[in-house]
Formats: sequence, structure tokens, C-alpha cells
Amino acid sequence: MNKFAFVIPVYRHGSTLDKVVSSLLKFNYPVIVVDDGNGEEDKKYISQVAEKYACVVPVWRKKNGGKGRAVSDGVLKAHELGITHVFQIDSDGQHDVSRVEYFLELSEKNPHALILSYPEYDASVPSSRLKARQIADTWIHIVTLSNEVKDCLIGFRIYPVEPYYSLLAHHALLDSHMGFDADIIVRFMWKGIPLIQNPVKVLYPEGGISNFRVVLDNVHISITYAKLCIGMFFRLPVLLYRKIYRGLNKNV
Repeated sequence: MNKFAFVIPVYRHGSTLDKVVSSLLKFNYPVIVVDDGNGEEDKKYISQVAEKYACVVPVWRKKNGGKGRAVSDGVLKAHELGITHVFQIDSDGQHDVSRVEYFLELSEKNPHALILSYPEYDASVPSSRLKARQIADTWIHIVTLSNEVKDCLIGFRIYPVEPYYSLLAHHALLDSHMGFDADIIVRFMWKGIPLIQNPVKVLYPEGGISNFRVVLDNVHISITYAKLCIGMFFRLPVLLYRKIYRGLNKNV
């Protein structure tokens, strides 16, 4: 049976954290909140939430290390607590949390799978974000020899802890910033871990704070894919075999 916890990395979104955490209380799971080196105001918000809700397990990073390091620190804490599956949710409140229960059910039925979401946007989505996602998704199809992934950047997903912890224990060079979300999916796919994907509505509220840096984070994502392309060549025989095997099974 799965033992769940939520992992919420927080950087500059302390003011929306309470709303996100309170929406998860009904599940009665630990909520691991990772302070990714925030300023004093956001640290205060996080401290208030940790004091208010007994389920919150705070993890404090001394300085900002990026989303990848924050999520990984959350997974390390989850492993320490004996958690089998972590549900990563961003702290900005953009994701439709009414989908949480369904995603948890999917993970219960498919405990070995990586449960991913893909976004359903409204008119509020910035065009620059859409273009960045299209580029990222194209590259993930290249380095996995598969067009299976529908969106590789959304931060609303459930990881089985053991394969993630194994990557960290073997010092996998996961991207520390916005390339992380794609990087970790590729690593899981290279391990042969199955994917299950379902949609979630995503809103971009007016005046919301975005941590996405158009130039720097696109550079990060590009460097991540360059490293993954190198790794892909060493795994080509296995990836080609899986691709052929999937194709044959579709034709049966």
C-alpha cells in the first residue's frame, strides 16, 4: 500500500502557501514544505503555516538552489520518513487541486508508475511559456525516442520514492533549476518506469509571481537536454529495443 506525502517547494510564493496546504488537509498526509532560501517575508509565511498545521514538515535550505534541489531535498526527507510516494505540487496555487484525489487513486492502482499531469490552459497563459513548453516537449521526445510525454514541465506529479532516491544515491546530475522537471522524467523513462498522464487545469492569475526566467531558464533547459542527448547515445540499444517492442505490441 502506498504511503503518501506532498512535497511543496517554495520560493517567493510564501503568501499563497497557506491556501495550497489547507486544500490538502483532508487527505491527512504529511506535507513537506521546502524553503528554497527565501527572504525574510516568505520565511515568515512558511513558519506561520508550519505552526498552524501539524501535518507540515518544514525543510529549510540556507540559500536558493533552484526547484530541482528543493524537490530533491523534499524527497530525501520523505525517504527518511518512510514515505513510498511523493506528490509534488507547486506553491503558487496555479494548479487545480480538485484533481489531487484522482491522481492519488491512479498512483494507488499503479504504484510503480510515474503519474504525470499535462496542462489545460485558459486565456491567461503567457505565449512565451507555451513556446518554451513546445521546445522542451520536442526535445524530450528526441532523448527518449518516444512521443509519449504530453508535457514535461508542469509541477503536478507523483513520484515513487525509491527510484528517485536511487538516482540521488548514485549522484545523478539532475538539473537544479527549470530543466529539472524534464530531466527527472527522462531519467525515470530510461529506467523503464511506466508513465500515466492526466490533465489538470492551470491558471495564471493577474499579478502572480513567476520564477521562470525566460533567458536563463531556457539556457538551463538547453544545457539539460545537451547532457541528456549524450546520455541517450549510451542507452541507444535499450531505447531502440523498447521502441521496436512497443511498435510490435501495437500491431498485435
